[in-house]
Amino acid sequence: DPQQIELTTTSKRKLRRFIVIDEVVDKLYGSKVREYFEQNNVQHKILSLPTTEETKSMDLVLNILHEVQNFSLDRRTEPIIAIGGGVCLDIVGLAASLYRRRTPYIRVPTTLLSYVDASVGAKNGVNFLQCKNKLGGYTPPVASFLDRSFIQSIPRRHISNGLGEILKMALMKHKGLFDLLKNHGKYLLDTKFQSCNSFADDGDAALQTTRIAIETMLEELAPNLWEDDLDRLVDFGHLISPELEMRVLPSLMHGEAVNVDMAFMTYVAHARGLLAAEEKEQILQCMRGLELPVWHSGCSWALIQRALRERLKHSGGQPRMPLPTGLGVADIFNDTSEETLERAYELWVRD
Repeated sequence: DPQQIELTTTSKRKLRRFIVIDEVVDKLYGSKVREYFEQNNVQHKILSLPTTEETKSMDLVLNILHEVQNFSLDRRTEPIIAIGGGVCLDIVGLAASLYRRRTPYIRVPTTLLSYVDASVGAKNGVNFLQCKNKLGGYTPPVASFLDRSFIQSIPRRHISNGLGEILKMALMKHKGLFDLLKNHGKYLLDTKFQSCNSFADDGDAALQTTRIAIETMLEELAPNLWEDDLDRLVDFGHLISPELEMRVLPSLMHGEAVNVDMAFMTYVAHARGLLAAEEKEQILQCMRGLELPVWHSGCSWALIQRALRERLKHSGGQPRMPLPTGLGVADIFNDTSEETLERAYELWVRD
């Protein structure tokens, strides 16, 4: 809004910012964040919090809101800034949406998963009654600031975890992205998604991979931001994984649980005749190359049945099952039989 920009830049009032930062990120980058605000003469409050799936609750949201109230935030000109992984961005997004009915906020993702997933779209939320993101809303940020240099300080497993969501978009929408992951997965893990020179160009694997992942995610989300249409390719890997992830916490990270789901659904696609055996093996080989789990003992047949029943409750009585129909192409299916699912499960466990 040009009027708000003019008001902010011409105002005699000192700039003020409220920042929520994940406590691990604070240890690594907190001094730089504080130095930035001090050098720019910005009055600021930095709230450092443990933001994990186990702490992702309304209690933490209310904790943030108490601090926001004490800071006397102006909701028109002082956006809340969230710096952290996907859990941090989700929690802060929900807190901002509740304060004065809607306060602007900015996402600064610091993990690969949040860089390509949580930074995009409008959703926010917290876990409730042992269910993932059971409480939440749709409030997009006013901006997402993307900086891959954050990723260099996260453990290798966290990078693999983020590659799970990138692979999801590759399998659903982009054969070129799949080929990038298949051919450069180990390199991306080894280099932690840092560009090979100081000037990232179009030939840089890290830049290409993240750009295509975000662009394909935006293509899917932008026309359906409020999920009015429940047929969503981005739900691939998210039919069974919410139940699995919460059941086995903390043994699986989000992207890992998504990949276990995708591996099973790859077998379902093969059992239905949508994928050739060679394509199925290419997908599994790519997953292993990205150091992602392709099976988990907690993903029992009973859990799969329970998760799919839960899916029916929240998707208009249809399973709306996204399945790959080739490498980089997919469709939504509502007619997968119990017999096919069970046969796919038996083959998956056997392999």
